[in-house]
Amino acid sequence: MSRFKNSITFFWLLLISAVVLLVVGLVQNKLDDSIKENHLRFTGQIKNAPPLVAFTTVAMGSFRGILADLLWLRAHRLQDKGNYFEMVQLANWITKLQPRFSGATAYLAWNMAYNISVTCSSFADRWRWVNEGVKLIRDEALLYNPEDASLYKELGWIFQHKMGNIMDDANLYYKNKLAISIARIIGQKPDWHKLAAAPADYAGFLKKYPENDKNPFWKALGQSGIENYASLYLKFKENEGNLPAEFLKALNNPEIAKALKIYFDGQWLRDKYKLDPKLILEINNKYGNLDWRLPEAQAIYWATLGLRKTPSHKDLSCERMITQSLFSAFKSGRLLYLDKKDFRSIVCIPNLNVVDSVLKTYEDAYIRNNKQTTFRSAKINFMKDAIVILYNFGSFSKARNYYKKLRQEEPGKYRRPMESFVMRQWAEDVRDASVKKATDVISGLIYRSINFLVLGEDDAALANENIARYIYSNYQRSNADIKDRVGLAPFSQIKASVTEACLQAFPPLMKEILKQKIAEEKQGGKKSEEGDGASSETAKQ
Repeated sequence: MSRFKNSITFFWLLLISAVVLLVVGLVQNKLDDSIKENHLRFTGQIKNAPPLVAFTTVAMGSFRGILADLLWLRAHRLQDKGNYFEMVQLANWITKLQPRFSGATAYLAWNMAYNISVTCSSFADRWRWVNEGVKLIRDEALLYNPEDASLYKELGWIFQHKMGNIMDDANLYYKNKLAISIARIIGQKPDWHKLAAAPADYAGFLKKYPENDKNPFWKALGQSGIENYASLYLKFKENEGNLPAEFLKALNNPEIAKALKIYFDGQWLRDKYKLDPKLILEINNKYGNLDWRLPEAQAIYWATLGLRKTPSHKDLSCERMITQSLFSAFKSGRLLYLDKKDFRSIVCIPNLNVVDSVLKTYEDAYIRNNKQTTFRSAKINFMKDAIVILYNFGSFSKARNYYKKLRQEEPGKYRRPMESFVMRQWAEDVRDASVKKATDVISGLIYRSINFLVLGEDDAALANENIARYIYSNYQRSNADIKDRVGLAPFSQIKASVTEACLQAFPPLMKEILKQKIAEEKQGGKKSEEGDGASSETAKQ
């Protein structure tokens, strides 16, 4: 009897085991299909990893986690003591020991960019820590986790919020340093079509310039005494983006020299900042030409790349970052002036190229969220801002087009002419303007003043400049206690920057008239008063 019971028990256990194995097999098949479908990868050897990372991930095995924990403990102890000298090296070691642990890298980068940076009194030291946070994600973590959307979001957030916003007292320093470093490679007006069309890597370069004695490039390289391609590239970077004189002399071909400079500029941009000119061109074509020296454009780039790299091609954080950064780029996304000496002031004006793209993002959000009232209000508020900015900067037909759309959105509410609507908005801007909005309005009024001056409307030109001075003086007085953080550049500096932009953008005839007006003003001894030193009589006007 007991033998029979044992047989029955054994049978049931065997049956249960078979069912469990069958279920496990089905689940495993689904997991395998999911891994293939979503391009999930194992945590073993990493492709394209540096030798040190490849060694630690294979040779140290499970001990990597223990060593990483010890490094974490040391990093926390050092930070508690205010000793940050080892933090960069510790962050790099932790990332190399746990290259797949993207959450840890994101925290380390955020910690350096936000927590450690604000403990430094020197703006230069703050910038160093913010930049180290950027490099940890951009140059290392994304190499090991190219499909992790959260890393792209964290990287873009440092550009969008830490550098692009005004919450940090050193934000103007960050903007200047970023713009100067990027401009060192691309200049003020890069030709993205040519940069994108140039070879993307050394293999592509060899296809265009085959390595033989008859090819002009390799022939000139040998005659100039430069050892090899790598040495030429190094000299190019050391020479601030210019080919060595001895190489140019041996080459003696201006057309090839131009093509080589474009190629090396593109390589430098990819190597140092991990920016691909081809993707930049795609973004420009989609949203409008962005100023890639500014943090908003950088945020849009990394959010766009995050959406492209993640298997689902969807990420709400990256999508929001693009929308928010586009709006910021419209408000102040065109750089006019840099402070290359002290890095304390910067002049940006609206980038009118992206206005339609910003409106489209609001319209898409409104439709995507079942036409909720809050999204409609956000769209209408943007249209109001857009009308004023477009009008301020001389895009009158576009402003009228948007005013027409605003009337259609709210029939019967806006019966006055567009000019009356703009003046009322100006009054509100003067009362409670942000630093970006104040700069936008002031620069726009100066732009209109210069246009009127060129067209012979001296009274209108004077009126617009006086309004600009009034807004400037009012803003500076209202923010005197936090001037270091949100103060504007001197009025004369803003005016000079806008004037220079007009000289570059005006047609030849208007340009000559403006030059003549400037010369007349100098000869007559008329000097532009700085807004912070403007007379009370001017302010009253």
